[in-house]
Amino acid sequence: MTADINREQESMQSDQTTFVSKKRLWTSRILSGLVVLFLIFDGVTKLITIKPVVEGMQKLGYPVPLAPVIGAILLVCVVLYVIPRTAPLGAILLTGYLGGAVASQLRVGMPLLGYTLFPIYVAALAWGGLYLRDSRVRALIAPRAP
Repeated sequence: MTADINREQESMQSDQTTFVSKKRLWTSRILSGLVVLFLIFDGVTKLITIKPVVEGMQKLGYPVPLAPVIGAILLVCVVLYVIPRTAPLGAILLTGYLGGAVASQLRVGMPLLGYTLFPIYVAALAWGGLYLRDSRVRALIAPRAP
């Protein structure tokens, strides 16, 4: 019984540490790094509630006191995305967060390409970076033969 558990754990570890080429690894780091830097900036500005955040919250119809709460939620999602073991969960949560941003932009009639679709671009970069560096995500998304 213990041997079976050990084999399963070794299999899971080897799946997570499958060889990734240097090009793929650096591309994933750059994509993920850009996403993380942007989202950390966005989360921190919401925490400290700078003037553009206040204006944006008002334009979107949200109470300004919610800005730090939204910023904290975003930063927790980013932390989960950065930790390799929880990166898929972080990507899922970021996708939900960014989906809410799309809905908010649509609700107030913001321009489609410049504002509304931007969170989708960020989510695509986040998932792209994760896909390139995490074999679990590649196995989940990869096309299967019929």
